[in-house]
Amino acid sequence: MSKLKFCELKEHFNEEVVLKGFIDNLRDLQYVQFLVLRDRTGKIQVTIEKNDDNKELNEIVSNLTLESVVTVTGKLLENEKVKLNGMEVIPASIEVNSRSENELPINYKDKNNTLLDTRLDYRFLDLRNEKNILMFRVQSAFVQGMRDYLYENEFTEIHTPKLIAAASESGSDVFEVKYFENKAYLAQSPQFYKQMAMAAGFEKVFEVAPAFRAENSNTNRHTTEFTSFDLEFSYIKDFTEVMDLEEELLIAGLTKVKELYGEKIKEMFGEEIIIPTRPFPRIKLHDLYKELEKRYGYNIPTEDVGDMNAEAEKLTGRFAKEVYGHEFIFVTDYSAKKRAFYHMRKDGIPQGYDLIWKGMEITTGAQREHRYDVLKAQCDEKGLGKDVEFYLEFFKYGCPPHGGFALGIDRITMLMLGMPNLKETMFLFRGPNRITP
Repeated sequence: MSKLKFCELKEHFNEEVVLKGFIDNLRDLQYVQFLVLRDRTGKIQVTIEKNDDNKELNEIVSNLTLESVVTVTGKLLENEKVKLNGMEVIPASIEVNSRSENELPINYKDKNNTLLDTRLDYRFLDLRNEKNILMFRVQSAFVQGMRDYLYENEFTEIHTPKLIAAASESGSDVFEVKYFENKAYLAQSPQFYKQMAMAAGFEKVFEVAPAFRAENSNTNRHTTEFTSFDLEFSYIKDFTEVMDLEEELLIAGLTKVKELYGEKIKEMFGEEIIIPTRPFPRIKLHDLYKELEKRYGYNIPTEDVGDMNAEAEKLTGRFAKEVYGHEFIFVTDYSAKKRAFYHMRKDGIPQGYDLIWKGMEITTGAQREHRYDVLKAQCDEKGLGKDVEFYLEFFKYGCPPHGGFALGIDRITMLMLGMPNLKETMFLFRGPNRITP
């Protein structure tokens, strides 16, 4: 008999069932013993009376510890007196698969009583928290919803190298690694290789994979390694088509999450999953500056002119809610000095955008420059030279007009669930001061 998920047990009253899980609670009383078992879908009570018939079982339970892993085989009974879901299992056998040490180093059930860094030291225990388990199921559903949308629209999933010969994109903020007798770098993004796929005639591609940024930053929204959801597609008219596709993609992901976990998210995180309406509001950067000054008295600092900063993003989220009644807003017309060299320009203005959600940037997207001579000139302007010679080769033999964007899955999870820190929404966080476990 195979293991049943605990959430399915109500369909099996008066049947013999096999339960496999962690011991969530244990009470050894004078006349009876109670185990509460936990799997990723729920909890179930196991009741063992103390008598001669159960002597062997009683002895096993008396020597158990919390968080040990057991297999219980027994009969599932409906019992309205049992507070936990109105049911219990009367065991015929209990097998101890793995015994936990008596005292846990952290109380993973009470996040507020343990420092975040300590919880991260014992992440393998911290992840047992019910909210954490739900969080990663939500994250998985979000990615599934977006993947399904792209597959339905004939995108091809690709897997690009993370070891690269030249520092991609900016020529800075990369991790250098020893590669036999040479140097290599960890990829900041799959950008160059997505575009190679466009030159190869793939037309529509996406990738879900790690990306690396050697930024010595200790904010609640940055990390040195994150999961990036990237896509690129060909034969676009302009960058508004890229924004249109991102709207549809996000709606697909959020709809999947709401269908599967909307009520559970509301119950455990107190957050409502709102499916956005189309089109998302769109505003040019210089018009946004005027609105932020007029409404909130905010002036962008001189060093950030032509771009955004965290405070401007936060106020932009507020502006979107107050003026458009929307959680999302596209901001366009950034300065060419603040954008990557491969963004197409029109009258000197990069043909791209940032997408702000709940007051935080989640995407930079654009139409890419696909014309070799123009791209080379923009590359030379940024002083990149030999670093991108291999990349420029992609565009010498014809390349369709194309565009794309990337989403940080960990940051989106943080915003979706109202979490205060990116460290909590990553399976294992990596930062300037953390590379274990």
